[in-house]
Amino acid sequence: MPVGDLIRANAADPLRSSRVFLRYNEWQCTFAEYYAECSRWARLFLQTRDQGNGGSRDGGPFHVCILLDNIPDYFFALGGAALAGAVVSGINNTKRGSHLARDIAYTDCRILVIEEKYLALLAPVLDETGVAPQRIVVTRRWDEPGQRAAAELSNLRACDVEQALRTLGDTSDPQIPVHDQDVFLLIFTSGTVTAPKAVMCSHGRLVETGKNVGLNTYQLTDCDAGYIAMPLFHANALMCGWLPALYYGVSLGMIRKFSTTRWLSDIRRYGATFFNYTGKPLAYILSTPRQPDDHINPLRICYGNEGSNKVVAEFEGRFGCKVIDVFGSSEGGVGVTRQPGDPPNSIGFPAFGIKVVDEHGEERLPARFDAAGRLLNAEEAVGEIVNTLGLGWFEGYYKNDDAMRQRTRHGWYWTGDLGYKDEKGFLYFAGRDIEWLRVDGENFVARPVEEILHRHPDIVLAAVYGVPDADGGDRVMAALVLREAATFDPPGFADFLRRQPDLSPKWLPTFVRIAHQLPQTATAKVLKTELRRQKFRPDRCADPIYWRTRVDEPFRVFSSNDYESLRQRFQAVGREAALEL
Repeated sequence: MPVGDLIRANAADPLRSSRVFLRYNEWQCTFAEYYAECSRWARLFLQTRDQGNGGSRDGGPFHVCILLDNIPDYFFALGGAALAGAVVSGINNTKRGSHLARDIAYTDCRILVIEEKYLALLAPVLDETGVAPQRIVVTRRWDEPGQRAAAELSNLRACDVEQALRTLGDTSDPQIPVHDQDVFLLIFTSGTVTAPKAVMCSHGRLVETGKNVGLNTYQLTDCDAGYIAMPLFHANALMCGWLPALYYGVSLGMIRKFSTTRWLSDIRRYGATFFNYTGKPLAYILSTPRQPDDHINPLRICYGNEGSNKVVAEFEGRFGCKVIDVFGSSEGGVGVTRQPGDPPNSIGFPAFGIKVVDEHGEERLPARFDAAGRLLNAEEAVGEIVNTLGLGWFEGYYKNDDAMRQRTRHGWYWTGDLGYKDEKGFLYFAGRDIEWLRVDGENFVARPVEEILHRHPDIVLAAVYGVPDADGGDRVMAALVLREAATFDPPGFADFLRRQPDLSPKWLPTFVRIAHQLPQTATAKVLKTELRRQKFRPDRCADPIYWRTRVDEPFRVFSSNDYESLRQRFQAVGREAALEL
């Protein structure tokens, strides 16, 4: 079933048509109203596509890009595109300059749906996008009613969606034939390491995903409701939020952008029983002060990825819900779900065919641990996680044959993620290539160090990464986010490190950065590339940094004078260039 047929079916169902589907603050619309509005948007897209060509198509791809926050018009644009037979690409609204233009141009955008506040960012790079000005559709003001910036609209010759929708002649469903195998979405990967790639997702894959998540994970009934706070340009919000709700006919509340302070009040206001997440939002929510009534809420289940065992357990206890944290990717080539009773820090027991291999495809040795649980053989156990049975749901990258060949070598799906298996076959996530550190000749990955740091009662988020050592290799740096109102206690932190039986001396942090929030992608994934670029340089990092040169020394503030002395040491040994990378 194509996505458009889901929209039609809900509107035709007498039990669903008058049910509220979308809620945004005090605004709401039913499934029937959603269908009617999507039909109008579909007509607008078709009219805009053919504008200037005598009403006929010019042969180019019918691709619609959406550059919005999470507002109702995002859902109308998605639905309108589904009914019009268009392909949609959500554009990361945190991108700027040539990076923004690149993503729009890369997807062969024909129509750009944009929020007024992003026009100023678009104008300087419009020529790089390849989008004709008359095919820029500016959405309605949902939170800031008032006069539009008429000059900007006029200069860009953009279309005001409110006016355009009012002047449509035919507002009925255009009934464009669409098939299950037709591509509906181009979803950009997060791009934390390389330039993002656009994953092709068919109508059939998306509808089946919504069906499976709603049934097997959420177990949705008519009494359920969801809450979308993750950005809609990402796979998580679409596949784990919008599509399950659309398939099972349940309500969705939304917020423009994720907010730790509004999260619980929105869950209560919208009566949300399920919440999807990606990245670190659970940790940020836990950083807020605990209240005695936190558990009094309708939330039943949270579903996402990248939550540590500690965060998951604390979140479940505090808010009285179940958290299902999985390992997966936008491509859909591999999925692993944790189960109760799995070994600490594992991401679950993988399906048959999911292996950990070296660059030649040879399976890595099982991990060995000491009595304290420390990984002893990282160099022979850690490899890339692959699906040797095939590509799973992965349907390919748009216009990127090189990436396709790399991702599908031997007919397998190569995740690009590092991991290792224990002797029983449980899988452990070790990060990506950037997660490797080399300290005093020993190679190890950051993830186990982060898990240890998360034991500290005041630490809600820890990112461990390598920074250059003047003598060669790396030193360990840890960026920490503390609970609200907590302060960093250098002697107490050093004592905490000494008391961890599984913390190798090579893993001990030399530098500790205390941050309110870490640099991250729009999907709340920590940008370790940026952390490594900033290092401990005062001109790149405004957060307080503590350091010690030996493990038996106390941590102290890392000052500008300390940096200058350290820089001179790098210079003396000919490694100053390492500080510039």
